[in-house]
Parts: sequence; structure tokens; C-alpha cells
Amino acid sequence: MRTNVIVSGIVCSLLLFCVNTNSQPFAADQYAHGDPPYLLESGWIPLLNGKDMSGWSCLDEKKSDSWTATKGIYWNYPENPRQLIAVSKSGDRIVNTVRSDGASNILSLKKTGDMELYMEFMIPETSNSGVYVHGLYELQIWDSYGKEPRLQTDKTGALYHYKGGPINGIDGQVIPSVRAERPHGQWNSYHIWFQAPRFDTAGKKIGNARFLRVLLNGELIHENQERLGPTTAAPEIAEATENPVVMLQGDHGAVAFRNIYVKPL
Repeated sequence: MRTNVIVSGIVCSLLLFCVNTNSQPFAADQYAHGDPPYLLESGWIPLLNGKDMSGWSCLDEKKSDSWTATKGIYWNYPENPRQLIAVSKSGDRIVNTVRSDGASNILSLKKTGDMELYMEFMIPETSNSGVYVHGLYELQIWDSYGKEPRLQTDKTGALYHYKGGPINGIDGQVIPSVRAERPHGQWNSYHIWFQAPRFDTAGKKIGNARFLRVLLNGELIHENQERLGPTTAAPEIAEATENPVVMLQGDHGAVAFRNIYVKPL
């Protein structure tokens, strides 16, 4: 009995040694690992500064005040389930419900090429938004939980249609392989591995952008999806090896974001 206790103690000590000496976990795969990757790995850069909207530009200059940084977001259920309210103190999350006449889309000032991107988002009832990776290629955000929407691309996680119509006969829509969205009023997460388009020395595109992997709430929903061009409602910027990290759609309804981090690859 005493021998078993001693052996068990040795095994426990070895296990603790293994855990404690693994100072740099590997989280860059298609699995969830508990805490978000920006807490587990080095090299992640925050796109929110925790106090204001510095680092972002509004595409509609007339609505440059349509987003705010706040310490907390309140989903106003049951009084007004279509509303998100910002706590009146600046903080580490952003929301686009400052103006009653709607908000602008916003574009990150930071640019990058190939990247890993992590962010969390929340919408109220019936809302609609989107995450445009590299400013151009949309991942859908929609109040689709528990619903079978009219359009397959109204499912959160869908890759949207190409801007201006099909490219080489391809519409561009790609449906998430699993349904992983959460109900309105709850935070969701995107974890994205993205490869920028490639160009030769003459500026001719020789490789399309690709979503290498996309996780929605820790579930793998896309893998190795090629993007032939920008998607609907993308801003008028050209495809390039480096572009703004992301555009956040704010002109289709209330939406909040937090913990937006990028890791250039």
C-alpha cells in the first residue's frame, strides 16, 4: 500500500513537471483549447485599445461617431430584444448603437498579409453583420440560431456571395459544415486562419485568397476555401498581399465585438 502511494506521488510529480515546463502551448490547429489563442501563444496583436475607437476608420464619414468603446454590453431583453446598450464608461469592447439612424462599417487601420485572426461578437434579435477578412471577404453574422433562414448564406459562418455576381460561373457562397452559432444576446467567437492572395512581380494575381480554417465557437466550419474575389458590400479597395486586417459591418443592425486579435503569419 505504501509502495503504491510512493509510485502515485512520483507519477503526479512527473505529470506536473510536464505541464509546468510546457511554457509555449501549441494552439494553432483546428481544435479549441480552453482559453482563446491570444492568451496561450505569443505574437498576438490587439486591435482594440480598451478605451476608444483609435485604430479604426468609419467608411461613412458622416457617421464617424457611430461606434463606441465600452466596459460592458447589455442586451435589452425583454424590453427591446433588438437593442444592445453600451455601459456609459469606456472599455475593451465596441458597439455600433450610438446613433439612432444607423452606423457605418468600420475598417481596421492595421494591415497585414497572411494571418491568424480571433474575435468575439454578439448580436441582438433579428440583427445582421459580417466580418470582412482582409477588408474584402465576408464571413456572415446573422441571428440564425435555431432557424432555417430563407438564404443558406444567412447562416452565421457562411462565406458570402461574390461582389457583382458570379466569378467564372461560381457564386461564392459556401455554407458552414456544421451549425455552431449561439442565440442572440450571447457572445460567439471566430478563429480564422487566412492566406492572402499572391501576385507576381508585374502585379498579376497568381494565387487567390484562402480561408485555410475557420472555427465558430470552437467548431471547424470551413477548411481550405478559395476566394476568387471580394464579396458583396466589400469596400472599394483592391485585392493585395497586404490589406486592412478586417472590416466590421455596422450598417445592417446592432452588433458588438470584443477581444479582436491578429497574429501575422
